[in-house]
Amino acid sequence: MVHVVRTMTVRRPLAAVVAYLADFSHAVDWDPGTRSCERADPGPVYEGAHWRNVSHFRGRRTELTYRLARMERDRLTFVGCNDTATSTDDLSFAERDGSTLVAYDATVRFNGLARLADPFLRREFERLGDQVVRTLPAAVEAAVPPDAAAPAADGD
Repeated sequence: MVHVVRTMTVRRPLAAVVAYLADFSHAVDWDPGTRSCERADPGPVYEGAHWRNVSHFRGRRTELTYRLARMERDRLTFVGCNDTATSTDDLSFAERDGSTLVAYDATVRFNGLARLADPFLRREFERLGDQVVRTLPAAVEAAVPPDAAAPAADGD
């Protein structure tokens, strides 16, 4: 198992940051390995929504199907699976003086024989975590206006 934890500050309001990141198709803008990420089901983002994510890692293409497993005001959890691995991206949020503190906790559990590669891949995942500290805040700040509010919930 590989486990990477990073914290970062996004200079945008919490509700707007969570709303942007809840749509995992935006991972193409903030996750350095993601090459494409497309919604697999229609409608607004909801707990249980799915995405097809294609990433390049160490020169290889990998595809995972991600599901939004948790969607709360201050927490999002995405779980991606394929035959080789299960990846969990758990993001928690806290307001800090008009900005948002993001705690990014990523875990990759390799399946079967792929578990043997775990010790060799840890350093690469740490490097990707270091990149996310730069790319995630930049992507959110580029896409979300500073005075943005969260989108209204259905029925409001």
